[in-house]
Amino acid sequence: MNYRKRIRIGVIGGASANAECLETAFLVGELIAKNNAVLVCGGLSGVMNSASRGAKKEGGLTIGILPGNTREDANPYIDIPIATGMGYTRNALVVMNSDVLIAIDGQYGTLSEIAYGCVQGKRIIGIGTWDIKGVIRADSAEEAVDLALK
Repeated sequence: MNYRKRIRIGVIGGASANAECLETAFLVGELIAKNNAVLVCGGLSGVMNSASRGAKKEGGLTIGILPGNTREDANPYIDIPIATGMGYTRNALVVMNSDVLIAIDGQYGTLSEIAYGCVQGKRIIGIGTWDIKGVIRADSAEEAVDLALK
């Protein structure tokens, strides 16, 4: 399978999120995998973990771009962990390795990824996240993934 030609969808969001956001992230991950796309995320907990878990449930490929120095920090649903040692600066790498972004919830780390996405001209779909210029609002996981795949 040629992974270079598969669309890469970055899922960004809070390392700690409420149950509703985590369920949405799980569904987003499932839908990404069902559509033969690759999931890219920060590889840790919260939204990242739930989206990765959803993608793995459907046999999808997951990439985690980690802030720390060790690949072992990745959540158990990451296929390809990439240790950067860059802390939050790794958010730029999440964006650069994604064709489109889906933001779910999130705080300032997510905001930085949204900003990097805007600077790089990436499409950014948002579910319950920052309501700012450049973010296309979606009301469900299905709508978000549909928009991401267009």
